[in-house]
Amino acid sequence: TVALKKTPLYDFHRAQGGKMVEFAGWSMPVQYKDSHINSHMHTRQHCSIFDVSHMLQTKVYGRDRMKFIESLIVGDIAELKDNQGTLSLFTNTKGGIMDDLIVTKTDRGYLYVVSNAGCADKDSAHMQARLQEFKAAGHDVDLEFMEESLIALQGPSMAQVLQKGVGDDLRKLTFMTSVLTPVFGIQGCRVTRCGYTGEDGVEISVPSGDVVSLTEKLLADSEVKLAGLGARDSLRLEAGLCLYGNDIDETTTPVEASLVWTIGKRRRQARDFPGADIIVPQIKTKTQRKRVGLISTGPPVRQHTPILSSDGRVIGEVTSGCPSPCLKQNVAMGYVEAGFSKVGTSIQVEVRKKAVPAVVSKMPFVPTKYYMGQ
Repeated sequence: TVALKKTPLYDFHRAQGGKMVEFAGWSMPVQYKDSHINSHMHTRQHCSIFDVSHMLQTKVYGRDRMKFIESLIVGDIAELKDNQGTLSLFTNTKGGIMDDLIVTKTDRGYLYVVSNAGCADKDSAHMQARLQEFKAAGHDVDLEFMEESLIALQGPSMAQVLQKGVGDDLRKLTFMTSVLTPVFGIQGCRVTRCGYTGEDGVEISVPSGDVVSLTEKLLADSEVKLAGLGARDSLRLEAGLCLYGNDIDETTTPVEASLVWTIGKRRRQARDFPGADIIVPQIKTKTQRKRVGLISTGPPVRQHTPILSSDGRVIGEVTSGCPSPCLKQNVAMGYVEAGFSKVGTSIQVEVRKKAVPAVVSKMPFVPTKYYMGQ
């Protein structure tokens, strides 16, 4: 048994009544004293803090940093404005998704990259291997794996809570943009307007020695509560967002996963990303299976639940599912044969050996409230 890694907030979670579970090799809070449902609804109605310090944060430096990151991912990073970010995908030569990540083109001479905890070892090894190739070819690029902590403040009252602690006008910080700023007097923080809940929110990268203090300062506002992995999962599922390892992995391509929008137009034309010769033709010819949303009533639908046609034939499998606290129905996503992927298609899910009616639904299931500016 390998000892679980702990974030700098571990003792704080325990002191606040956090129920700790294993996640991607880390000991993380699944919930606190509030129920999962109450925590989920609090995030939708007010705002919550999530510890996401287990995620991998990386800085990419050097004159050839754009070329370097674009050699690994499907996104067009060169076209981003300063301090703008985008969701992208690491792909392999077979067109499979190695991880999803957010890349921000900062105005400080580096790219700021956030990728998943469960893929941290794989991602860092992948980036370092490419770094050696680039350096050997005479390119100017360097990597720094960051020691900072990361917390997410998510929910409709995020801006009113955070505005008291920052000098910049948050109305100017739109979805997927980022700023370096002191937060409640703590220097060296990076605030990025993004998140994993579908709500307006930010992720704050903060020196690890200050993360408990920052969390306490945010919690001093009655709008704010702590939330754990349980609420995080049901919130992201309602928002139609993928969880790496469940909904996307190295056996799924961006086209199958309905993530074509992440592939930059220039990148499609140049076919200069890993797996492009497999992925780009799929955009036109379509794929045999597709990631879709599903809604059902009755017993909850979970990962690996078989998806059936109306005549009982297996046509796919659920990759994530839970009862939706907002909709009071079951929501799920999974892969089905392409002929069944149209929104409104009646299908079935097999729960405890019984076929239960379900319908293919558009995602997000709950409307997202990202802040696009006034």
